[in-house]
Amino acid sequence: MSWYDEAVFYHIYPLGLTGAPKQNPYGEPEHRLNTLLPWISHVKEIGCTALYIGPLFESVGHGYETTDYKKLDSRLGTNEDLTNFVAECHRQGIRVILDGVFNHTGRDFFAFQDIKKNREGSQYKDWYCNVNFWGNNEYNDGFTYENWGGYNLLVKLNQHNPAVREYICDVVRFWVSEFDIDGIRLDAADVLDFDYMRALRQVAEQVKPEFWLMGEVIHGDYTRWVNEGTLHSVTNYNLHKALYSGHNDHNYFEIAHTVKRLYGMGGNRPDGLKLYNFVDNHDVERIYTKLNNKAHFIPVHILLYTLPGVPSVYYGSEFGIEGRKERFSDDSLRPALALSDYKDAVEKNSFTRLIAALGRVRQSTKALSYGTYNELLLTNRQYAFSREYQGETVLVSVNNDDSDFVMTLPAGNAAGYIGVLSGERVTAEGGRIAVNVRADAGEIWIPVTENSAPQKSDFEPVVLEVRIPDAPEEKAAEKGEKVTEKGADGTRREAAVTKSVPEPKKAAVSSDAAAAADKEDDAGRKAFEEGRIAGLQEAILAIMEKNGPVTDQMRRDVKENVYHDSLISWIKSFR
Repeated sequence: MSWYDEAVFYHIYPLGLTGAPKQNPYGEPEHRLNTLLPWISHVKEIGCTALYIGPLFESVGHGYETTDYKKLDSRLGTNEDLTNFVAECHRQGIRVILDGVFNHTGRDFFAFQDIKKNREGSQYKDWYCNVNFWGNNEYNDGFTYENWGGYNLLVKLNQHNPAVREYICDVVRFWVSEFDIDGIRLDAADVLDFDYMRALRQVAEQVKPEFWLMGEVIHGDYTRWVNEGTLHSVTNYNLHKALYSGHNDHNYFEIAHTVKRLYGMGGNRPDGLKLYNFVDNHDVERIYTKLNNKAHFIPVHILLYTLPGVPSVYYGSEFGIEGRKERFSDDSLRPALALSDYKDAVEKNSFTRLIAALGRVRQSTKALSYGTYNELLLTNRQYAFSREYQGETVLVSVNNDDSDFVMTLPAGNAAGYIGVLSGERVTAEGGRIAVNVRADAGEIWIPVTENSAPQKSDFEPVVLEVRIPDAPEEKAAEKGEKVTEKGADGTRREAAVTKSVPEPKKAAVSSDAAAAADKEDDAGRKAFEEGRIAGLQEAILAIMEKNGPVTDQMRRDVKENVYHDSLISWIKSFR
């Protein structure tokens, strides 16, 4: 057991959050990083125990075209600012990992500048891949080189060069000795050489106990990267896609099949594959933007915090903010925010209140970090599973339907359960419990025994509702009017602002539910395969958008390719 096994991460893109200029003037340091110090207590308040922040080091623009690995970006401040920032995180019990952009550098990096100056005579000409002094490029360098994804601003490092490896390993040692960080997220890990990653793992084991290496991997067999010799974890883009599309399509089969496949990669052991789970980040649209039904914010995050893996929240999403990809810019995904604008959000903002409650539950419930996973009930619109650890079984139930649903679930040896979000208590009868799962919501059920029933004060019930800012319903409600809604079939209809609560749908005993699920399984598998194709297409577009402008024709080319093997080959072509 290590700190990262129980971690709940908070993710900050610092150049965006601080409102730094888009281009680096390389002027006097601006101490913007210090403005993030108040965010540390916010991170702790919402139940996060670790911070992933980056990129941080001197660069040209967005941070991934590194100019100097050993100097904090002057738009953010000085190295002393970063040292103090990490120290304050540690004082408040927050671990810190930084972005390691070790696949490529920017053109202002000293080694590349030396090649421009000395050409064939440069001692660094072998630091980059395929430098050709017989060619030229759009910068009129008088030579060409291999870049990352067709984008010459990102010059690809020669990871087979021992001098490059030693330099990067020295950077890691420097970051630990200078800033006392706890781990590194490796950018573009899916194109890093495996021997290169093994060298980084060796350094990680030397510099600090439980130093964590997590890699950015868009798609593939995650066990290639997550093992004893390379990385501890990778980004779980498979689950990311399933979580939002599984709700938008009312298809819990996609989520359940994805979890089953990923869990199987780790040998069905909770310690076999600890993936970094997320619903949005600095490269993809905000979860609140992607969800067709905004109320699904609730079950999506319940699953994020309870399924196998390490959960992460991207800054601002705990407030329910929007963020949509633009054609030539990710700026809307990386906004400047003032924490003062969200004062008392844990009490006043239903999104933040939910995230904080889930953070408390995750920290106090070992089964959610270490427990085995077992699927209990699965339909297109309802899903339940258990996490069992050291004799304690935690039950999780979610519902993406617009009506309540009653589930009958195995209670194990527990006398009853308490829903930690609602505070509701249920008593076991005949080794089972019947629980009502509210529409577009969910619950985490913690067992109670006759000898150790938790006191009511142990759990602070959360009002499970999502208030949509400036929604037409709210404005109409003030006037007692009706509003127009769009139905699932695309038609519009008038609906009263105040709706009566529908009668809960009742499930038969779980065996009957399982039988019904079997009948739907073929359709679910088909939907799952379609989801895999969509996930691959999204992965390709994500890589393209990360590397430069994507035209409408390029998007059409990707969307029209619906062949699994072809898409896999396309992804590999970026390496």
